[in-house]
Amino acid sequence: MAKASQHRTIFDKLEADLMKVSLKQLPENVHGFRTGTRRLQTLLQELAPESDRNQKKLLKLLSRARKRAGKVRDLDVQLAALRRLKISQEPRRKTQLMRSLIELRARHEKKLGKALDRVTIREIRKRLKRAAEDFNLERKRDPLAVARKMLERVDQPDAPLTEPSLHRYRILGKRARYVAEFAPKSADATQFIAALKRMQDALGDWHDWLMLTQTAREQLGDVRESSLVAELHNVTGAKFRHAVAVLSHLRTTLMPIVAASSRAPARASAKPDEAAIAAA
Repeated sequence: MAKASQHRTIFDKLEADLMKVSLKQLPENVHGFRTGTRRLQTLLQELAPESDRNQKKLLKLLSRARKRAGKVRDLDVQLAALRRLKISQEPRRKTQLMRSLIELRARHEKKLGKALDRVTIREIRKRLKRAAEDFNLERKRDPLAVARKMLERVDQPDAPLTEPSLHRYRILGKRARYVAEFAPKSADATQFIAALKRMQDALGDWHDWLMLTQTAREQLGDVRESSLVAELHNVTGAKFRHAVAVLSHLRTTLMPIVAASSRAPARASAKPDEAAIAAA
């Protein structure tokens, strides 16, 4: 199984990210805190589902803060995507949209700062330390087996790939990757994680542009009213087709291996939990 120090790093890094984002809500600080929170939540929910009282309280506190950070992070990725967009039409509309996103980010940044007050930070840090001391990955499930089982929850080989199904793959694929990264190093684990990373990159890129397109439509009108919205719609469509192509390839290469491995006899200690994952 994974080294005992590996999970401890997750707790320690999240505490460091918590302190950074509480002092300054820079894009990299928000992203680090949000990612660290997701990793720890996945670790506790998937590899230690019999959470004690302290873990449950910790997850509740982190969930509230993560949702606030998520609002800021979503706007950061939209701003980054908009800056990359090269379009000669409607430059003033692009500037207008940029300003709206910046103003909206400022409001959510302020809410995140208020959510991470001194009392909340002190309680999160206290519960993080206690959870790190009590957690023992050696006694838990086989991370690679659990990660593969997680993908089975969403994979339906004969079902068409639609926006809702891409959303499910995006969320669960990310969580499965976090779990798989706790597995001992092996060729199987490396291949599995790399495949999930390719899927995550393609689906994440599509989702970023989709959110920006939806925001632009709310601010500027539909494709008939704005050439900027029309261009964003075209870009998002191309990102969707690329994501579908990547996911289709993985469904024909990775998923059969996942299904076969889940049918193979497993040690009792590696039996994955069948409980549904918590909402992302």
